[in-house]
Amino acid sequence: MRVFGIDCGTEITGYGVVETCDTAREPRLVCLAMGGIRQAKTKSLPVRLEQVYRELMTELERWQPDVVAIEEVFYSVNAKSALKLGQVRGVALLAAACNGLPVAEYAPLKIKSSVVGYGLAKKEQVQFMVARLLELAELPEPADAADALAVAICHIHTAQTLALQGAGQ
Repeated sequence: MRVFGIDCGTEITGYGVVETCDTAREPRLVCLAMGGIRQAKTKSLPVRLEQVYRELMTELERWQPDVVAIEEVFYSVNAKSALKLGQVRGVALLAAACNGLPVAEYAPLKIKSSVVGYGLAKKEQVQFMVARLLELAELPEPADAADALAVAICHIHTAQTLALQGAGQ
């Protein structure tokens, strides 16, 4: 299974591609790609959204994932920030739909619990565990890419758990 994770942000939208490798004795996770789409604050919102859409489309076409995993909207104290984040999420969902890909959405608490084992983990803890789980030599940068990889890992863990539960019935 190849999962394209997306961590939407108003300044940087992170992405990461994780694949399951079952050929070894022990199944493992492999990081195929990661990065961040940096949006220039000097550009208008429509131009920044178009940039996110264009770059996500390019990466989705390049990596041909089976599914897109994305973080659910969290509730923010700042309504304006929440609205802008929602617009970036909408663009990410549109890019997935335009590629005919199914989308799985996960709450931040679920993602952190799946990757770190603690739903209130800090960003640095997520980066560290993502690096460990993917056997990376260095911490994933930017932090938004680590978060996107965490979303992808969460989806793989969830799919594996559901498959095991289905097999046990």
